[in-house]
Amino acid sequence: MPAAKSATQKAAIHAVLGTDEFEVKRVALELSRELNPGGDFGLETVDCAADNVEQAVRAINSALDALQTFGMFGGEKLVWMKNVNFLADSVVGRSENILGGLEKLLGVLQSGLPEGTRFLLSATDVDKRRTFYKSLIKIAETQTFDGLDNSKSGWEMDASMLVQDMGRKLGLSMDGDAAELFTLYTGGDRRIIMSELEKLDLYLGKSRRNVTNEDVRTITPLSRAGVIFELGNAISARQLPHALELLKQLLFQGENEMGIILVAIIPTVRNLLLVKDLMVRHKLAKPSQPFMFGKQLERLPADAISHLPRTKEGKLNAYPLGIAAGNAHRYTIPELRNALTACLEANVALVTSPTEKEVVLNQLIVRIISG
Repeated sequence: MPAAKSATQKAAIHAVLGTDEFEVKRVALELSRELNPGGDFGLETVDCAADNVEQAVRAINSALDALQTFGMFGGEKLVWMKNVNFLADSVVGRSENILGGLEKLLGVLQSGLPEGTRFLLSATDVDKRRTFYKSLIKIAETQTFDGLDNSKSGWEMDASMLVQDMGRKLGLSMDGDAAELFTLYTGGDRRIIMSELEKLDLYLGKSRRNVTNEDVRTITPLSRAGVIFELGNAISARQLPHALELLKQLLFQGENEMGIILVAIIPTVRNLLLVKDLMVRHKLAKPSQPFMFGKQLERLPADAISHLPRTKEGKLNAYPLGIAAGNAHRYTIPELRNALTACLEANVALVTSPTEKEVVLNQLIVRIISG
């Protein structure tokens, strides 16, 4: 019998959590409609986007009052704590008044809700070390949607899969190159991805559903990360006019010259050289997609890949190497060695030479691509 009571309790209590704000809000809204078929009369929404402790405490008390009263005309009702922002490890979230209020809320939820009452909480920033969180997920039907962290290595592959999955729901298809380009342009942000996919959907119309590289470049805004990625691609593809134009764009946007060489140019040349050497020595094939190159690397002896860049977790950072592997055939090993030497000389010149920094970078790109 206790198990049945627990299942009933869980069916009445729901939580939608995670760092992916777009998906948390979308799923919570859909769930609120599902849990409250009676419409506005059965819904009691408590907006918990609080700017200070006083507002947060007021929101918790409003939710407590709503949970302990019956629905209008004695019918079913849903209490939705929406946009909760005081569950994080912040000054407001650490307030004793808020912690005390959350403890009272937890007690009400654990003791069982009135017949016909359901509870929904949605939050995008949650400290998972807190007692409230640990207790809530035990008694609630919980859905978690964490956004991609594009500061971590390897995010591109997950983001590319997300892009293609969301595109399919709109009836759009993308080949690997277009998906890769779109991924870098949108940075793995689900809200931006959906917005830009909808633009592409309208642009293509019903007659054509396959998204090309040119479509992405025409419709999707080029972010800072996108320009840096495109600059690396242009260098890899030995497209001199395009690379110089992208460099000009980055400088116009206010990017630091030293940052450009360290973030965009040197990593591109280094990866091309590392990959070219491996492909020649171990007769590796050009991958059809960047993320597939990692499978070839995994088959090599440990000492053959010990010098390759890795993530903080010690895993091979295979995706950027896969991108380089798709273009390594355009360069010879001596050319890439000379290019890396040119990068070192340009790095020193940016610090010590009286020459204009923009001229140094332009000359470097010409030296790399022209060989």
